[in-house]
This record gives sequence, C-alpha cells and structure tokens, in this order.
Amino acid sequence: MAIITLTTDFGLKDPSTGAVKGAILSELNDITIVDISHEVSPFHISEAAYIIKNSYKSFPKGTIHIIGVDSEITPENKHIALQLDDHFFICANNGIMSLIASEINPQKIVEINIHDNVETVFPVLDIFVKVACHIARGGTLDVIGKNISKIKQISKFNPIVNEQQNQIMGHVIYIDNYGNVVTNISRKLYETIGKGRNFVISARGVTFKKVYENYSDAIDFTKPKETRGADGKKLAIFNTANYIELAIYKSNPQNVGSASTLFGLALRDTVNIKFE
Repeated sequence: MAIITLTTDFGLKDPSTGAVKGAILSELNDITIVDISHEVSPFHISEAAYIIKNSYKSFPKGTIHIIGVDSEITPENKHIALQLDDHFFICANNGIMSLIASEINPQKIVEINIHDNVETVFPVLDIFVKVACHIARGGTLDVIGKNISKIKQISKFNPIVNEQQNQIMGHVIYIDNYGNVVTNISRKLYETIGKGRNFVISARGVTFKKVYENYSDAIDFTKPKETRGADGKKLAIFNTANYIELAIYKSNPQNVGSASTLFGLALRDTVNIKFE
C-alpha cells in the first residue's frame, strides 16, 4: 500500500487539509495518508525543511511526500517532483529541497508541466495531489515533468564561520511544541570549528558554556530534589537531529514560560558561538 505524507502551513481550522485528503481518496482507494504537520509557520520554508528532513527517513522507501508551503506557482517559483534517498517529494522549487537535500543529491528531478491541462488556484489540491497519485500508481516522473539538473539553492539559512575560525554565527530555524529553540548549528560544524575549545553560546541576553547530550544531563540527581534547581534551568543540548538547541528544563509555554519566551528568541534570531 502506497503512503502519501502531508506537510503544510494550512493549519487545522480551514478546509484546505480536509480537501486535499478527500481529493487523494477520490483518486486512490488503497492509500495511507499521514499528516506530518499542518502547523508550519506561514510560508516558512526553513521550518518546514527542518520538520521534513528529520521525519521522512522514518517512513518506508517509496513514500511520497507532499509539501504545501509557499506553493503558489510563479515565474520564479515553479513546481517540481523529485526522487531523493528513494523517497518522492512534490513541492515548489522555492529552495526548500536544497535544505532537505543538503547532504544527499537527488536521484531525479523534474519540473512539473501538467498545469496546462489543469485549471487551479489551489496547486496542492489540483496539481500536487494528481502528481502524488500518479506516482502511487507506479507512474514515472518523466510523464508529469521535464528533466532538470538543479534545484533552487538557499544559502541565507546556512550558519557563517568567520575568517579567524573562532566564531559560528547561526540563527533560530525552529521552535518546538515545548518552546525549545532549535538553531541551524549542527554538531558536526560545532565540532569541526570548535576542536574541543572552550566556548560561549550567546543569544540576546542569555549565554551558555556547555552543551549537554540530554535534557536530564543538566540536573544533578544525586542532590535532594528540592535543592537541584531543575525547574526553570536553562540549558543547551544536541537534540535528536544533532543541532544545538536552547531549552528550559521541563518548560511549559502555557504557564511557566519556555526558552523562546523567556530568552526572547523568535524564528530567524541570531545565535552565536565564540570559541576561546
């Protein structure tokens, strides 16, 4: 049974998500539809890329991933379908795939060209669904598009290393459900530039001098519970995606606050690491 995943910035209030699922089911009876997320910030392709990059590998090979973020077609924003890591992705050529495929080259890329035969003001519903169902039936990419060799690249979301090789300048790319702040500084880059040196992570008025492997590593469980200072403790960790994340231990954005609110950090804000 084929699997189609959906990642969009549609939210859950409007009819868009339900309409897309209905259109898929109208074309295919034997299909599994999986929601990855519909809560991507509007038009925020780096946030969407982070979510998809760190979830698609959990799906079986051959899974088809529809990405409905910044998907309106324009002369500068064509639609593409591609095979990457034995998965299929359907999206706008807005740079999002350069972030998802930053470490793996696509196996095949086509620029979708079925638009002349389909009238649409809702491309995810009318174009992406048709392409996804075509692939799910075993159809090839060549039928729905022309081969292209490159995808649009985005460099502004990459961290910058200074000439002295002692500072990494990154930024916030994602804020999770707990209000933890994910940066675009990977463990690999941190270790390559840091070379074991002491450092200071700074973001607005908050600083960190250690990066933990897990949230609980920041807590001394040998101390009595009332003296551990666990609640509200600030920390930096390498998260499950191996990016540096700034967090508050057991934070709750709904009452006690979170790293995002307490540190005053939002998407695209700057985070620096200075090595000594």
